[in-house]
Amino acid sequence: MGVEERRGMEKRKASHCLRPREAEPARRWQVREPSQSGALSAASRSPCEADEDAPGRCLSLLPWDRFSAWLHCVCVVGFDLELGQAVEVIYPQHSKLTDKEKTSICYLSFPDSNSGCLGDTQFCFRFRQSSGRRLSLHCMLDQLERDLPISLKMDPAYYYGYVYFRQVRDKTLKRGYFQKSLVLISKLPYIHLFHTVLRHIAPEYFVKNDSFLEAVCSDVDHWPTPVPGKTLNLPIMGIVMKVRIPTCHDKPGTTQIIQFTHQADTQISIALPTVHEVDLFRCFCPVFFHIQMLWELVLLGEPVVVMAPSPSESSETVLALVSCISPLKYCSDFRPYFTIHDSEFKEYTTRTQAPPSVILGVTNPFFAKTLQHWPHIVRIGEIKLPGEVPKQVKVKKLKNLKTLDSKPGVYTSYKTYLNRDEEIIKQLQKGVQQKRPAEAQSVILRRYFLELTQSFIIPLERYVASLMPLQKTISPWKSPPQLRQFSQEDFMKTLEKAGPQLTSGLKGDWIGLYRHFLKSPNFNGWFRTRWKEMTQKLEALHLEALCNEDLLFWSKKHTEVETVDLVLKLKNKLLQADREHLPVKPDTVEQLQMHINKIILALPDDLQDILFKTGTT
Repeated sequence: MGVEERRGMEKRKASHCLRPREAEPARRWQVREPSQSGALSAASRSPCEADEDAPGRCLSLLPWDRFSAWLHCVCVVGFDLELGQAVEVIYPQHSKLTDKEKTSICYLSFPDSNSGCLGDTQFCFRFRQSSGRRLSLHCMLDQLERDLPISLKMDPAYYYGYVYFRQVRDKTLKRGYFQKSLVLISKLPYIHLFHTVLRHIAPEYFVKNDSFLEAVCSDVDHWPTPVPGKTLNLPIMGIVMKVRIPTCHDKPGTTQIIQFTHQADTQISIALPTVHEVDLFRCFCPVFFHIQMLWELVLLGEPVVVMAPSPSESSETVLALVSCISPLKYCSDFRPYFTIHDSEFKEYTTRTQAPPSVILGVTNPFFAKTLQHWPHIVRIGEIKLPGEVPKQVKVKKLKNLKTLDSKPGVYTSYKTYLNRDEEIIKQLQKGVQQKRPAEAQSVILRRYFLELTQSFIIPLERYVASLMPLQKTISPWKSPPQLRQFSQEDFMKTLEKAGPQLTSGLKGDWIGLYRHFLKSPNFNGWFRTRWKEMTQKLEALHLEALCNEDLLFWSKKHTEVETVDLVLKLKNKLLQADREHLPVKPDTVEQLQMHINKIILALPDDLQDILFKTGTT
């Protein structure tokens, strides 16, 4: 299908429903062994199911649109004695990866040789998309993005790679080992979902090879679009995964229970409790007594290195760190698994400037020397759920970290702003003694981080909300008023009566913590988002003020030129509301459009024709 034809189809009006899959053009490659689940899902799909998937409208989806909503591509990375690591297969075959991206995937898909990962290993990595070819989100995904929590929104500059690596002895090979990785490349940060998919398909793929992988991709192309807030059935090679993607409207810290429905005997259903969360308690066990210090370091965007024995431990720990300040979004770069071959290696390891605001997960012993100048290093041993109460490990000085074999702990000279919360330590220790399930321990820890973050951010939210002009100052005949500027000193004055002490019993230097935070990338990212939301709210209120005016009566009292100018400005307002997704009520848009039509109809015929065609909304 040509580019122009594809564009034409995408521009069809929303009234065109999804065509039955039998009518789709031939794929670029044929599925040799379609799976049972794929057949079931195709047979049960209604022609207009896209209406359920995309809120409010029925979209015309092309072949591979459903696949692309979840994955960019699937890669197989093998080891060649002459070439080293190499991408052997990419599905679908029309997927685009630059040479630089392929090189990144090759090196990041294999553990470092020192890791000694025999058997099967799962981990994830994150890498930059090549500059110059970043595209805006598919219009369908753009719609879905708006309903996601900010921490789950896609970053257009990065890909995630989800890896299932197998290394087993094989005497028939010159190297003596079979080494291969199956890798899912996606924009979505849904680590638990994609690791579950890989656990189900990878072992069978290593036996059946390419025909099986083609069937897997066909199944994914039958998945519904990733709509936040809905229970989605995702068939994959004989099973159906039930998942729910969180929404920005969910109460923070809550998980919606997925209800089971009756399935045919031929289908096995598994319900995933989360699509993106990692096992927090398991990840933080090696540095159990320093969770509050780590929360501060992540909140302030400090440079942190996680040194671990394998990519599994490094990637899980980095992702746990990034998630511990939720619902705040971590706005700096983070690499769950980072190698010496990474294109940013020189940028992140140079000693000529201060380390950047980034969290790196590494396994190569070389980093113990290369990153010795970094201010905060977290050394993780092999992660195991302890059968006994973890022993307290003191914060160690950086000069004591000389090799990757150093004992687990936090190596830093950082002094925390807040006093340590002994209650959470006792609560988790008691859980270990009573053999409380790891899932329950993670829930307790996640709630603790959530309450700590909320106590910190609520005073900022309250102050920033006060920067909004009063609604009575919004006039339909003037531009929307400007937000008042953020003043650090004015904010600090509010903390005495409306600070974190209202919701948190923790003592310490909260003022110092806020002053440090206001200089961090996380504050910049949070404030830009809030500023944009409030500016859009002002624009929406301005539209409502216009709707409440008798615009036709106004036009009769003014000249023809002034009336035409008003119509053009109103049309631009509607276009802006649609383009920027302003939080405007649907009836406000309809009412303003009616105002515009009435004004135009009161004008001479020649002007009517011109104005109806100008700036069509």
